[in-house]
Amino acid sequence: MPAPQAQAARSDSRQDARSASVRSNAAMRPGLRPAVQRSFAGGISCVPYARSITGMAISGNGRDWWHNAAGRYARGQRPETGSILSFPGSGGMASGHVAVVSRIVHARMIEIDHANWGGPGIRRGTVMRGINVIDVSDDNSWTRVRVQVGWDGSTYGREYPTHGFIHNRPATAYAAVEDMVRPVSYTTRRDAARPQQARNTRPATAARQAQPARRMQVAQASARR
Repeated sequence: MPAPQAQAARSDSRQDARSASVRSNAAMRPGLRPAVQRSFAGGISCVPYARSITGMAISGNGRDWWHNAAGRYARGQRPETGSILSFPGSGGMASGHVAVVSRIVHARMIEIDHANWGGPGIRRGTVMRGINVIDVSDDNSWTRVRVQVGWDGSTYGREYPTHGFIHNRPATAYAAVEDMVRPVSYTTRRDAARPQQARNTRPATAARQAQPARRMQVAQASARR
């Protein structure tokens, strides 16, 4: 039976070999960030990974997080570092998906860390970091996005609907107003003029309603004379 020291040495050698293999694979892909997390034996799905990174205690599949976070965590249509991008169930992704925002590049692009998102050369259960996501919604509300395909930061897959962002802070009345759970609906110039017109017509309407009473008072005064 091999001595414990010999077993430990062989184990260290195997670990060094695996680490060297990971470094070698990364070197073969220019610009690749360290994207594979080896600490999750056998892979991990998106929900437990998001919980482990953020500490957010939200139950359910990825598609359930948006609704289950209501009243507990602030939600909105603007990304924040450390927030959760929530995907409803759609197409071949019936259970939905959640991903952690790791960086905001600009108003239409963020980077996410997430798990169990397949792609070319990506095994299910793999953790990927620094993945590009672009907003393709018409009003910059992040309700439709495209996600980087595999390791290629310049190639994106099909459009996916999203709920928005679940922020890693408590829900408050102020946050609800600030973050706007749903995107702002823009009013046209014609629509914006309507409240002013309504305000202008109220005095005229009141005056018309007062005219009969005024005429009656004048008639009664004339009769007394």
